[in-house]
Amino acid sequence: MLELTTGTTSTTPPAASPAWTSEAAWSLYRLPFNDLLFKAQSIHRQHFDPNRVQLSKLLNIKTGGCAEDCGYCSQSSHHSTGLPASKLMEVEKVVAEARKAKEGGATRYCMGAAWRNPKPRDMDAIVEMVSAVKGLGLETCMTLGMLDREQSDRLSAAGLDYYNHNIDTSERYYPKVISTRNFSDRLDTLEHVRQSGMKVCCGGILGMGEEEVDRVEMLVTLANLPEAPESVPINMLIPIPGTPLADAAPIAPIEFIRIIALARIMMPKSFVRLSAGRSAMSDEMQALCFFAGANSIFVGDTLLTAGNPENEADRKLFGRLGLQAL
Repeated sequence: MLELTTGTTSTTPPAASPAWTSEAAWSLYRLPFNDLLFKAQSIHRQHFDPNRVQLSKLLNIKTGGCAEDCGYCSQSSHHSTGLPASKLMEVEKVVAEARKAKEGGATRYCMGAAWRNPKPRDMDAIVEMVSAVKGLGLETCMTLGMLDREQSDRLSAAGLDYYNHNIDTSERYYPKVISTRNFSDRLDTLEHVRQSGMKVCCGGILGMGEEEVDRVEMLVTLANLPEAPESVPINMLIPIPGTPLADAAPIAPIEFIRIIALARIMMPKSFVRLSAGRSAMSDEMQALCFFAGANSIFVGDTLLTAGNPENEADRKLFGRLGLQAL
């Protein structure tokens, strides 16, 4: 495209068009439910075995005392949830837990710390954890809050495969959930992670009082990143007493499943993880989520500070559905 100005000619190419427009995403979301699920399952089968699900394990390596005011979080120092703060776990204990997770069938190990951002004094231990867990043959993932480029480079050099940093919701609704950082801060961390050579794990939470359009816009933002996240966790809010969202109305199951299907269509090569909130889902709801394209779950009876289905419940569900661990 040539831009003509007085006496000069510019050959600067126009900005790339977004992969997904809001209108296109909304049109898909509003398809008849059967049509939406059929399309999502058809796309899912082009890129994944439809009967295999990745098992991940998440360990809270530092609990509570977070300076952020995320309205959903039990670990925020702004909320009176009764959760005590803890110090960073010792490396040896983290590795021992990772070894047990591998023996239980997990192939990916995620470690989370309740921080706004890691402090320099914590980085040596964090790097040691990554290297040790990686040495067990597990895929590694961490969520530590915001990162600068130097920190993301150190994690990448240690062998971290994925970094999780959710955008949580749409840019429009974000200030109603969190005030201690901006939506753009989230995107900056994602860019540092990508530039450092790690894979991005990024999704959101449904049921925080947002509108359906906010859920769709969240996926539009993710799908239009320079590269779509390789892992997209979709969480259903677990209302925690003492948090601002303790009394949030639950999302309707069909609305939740629609977002799973839309995520699969818009990011066909990504793992779509059915994350927090599974304890409140029926087997039938989870089955429809798997049919809609979810192909990863967290295993173990605890997910950070909240409950999660026990291994035996997941084993029975997989048996009923004919699913196998990836």
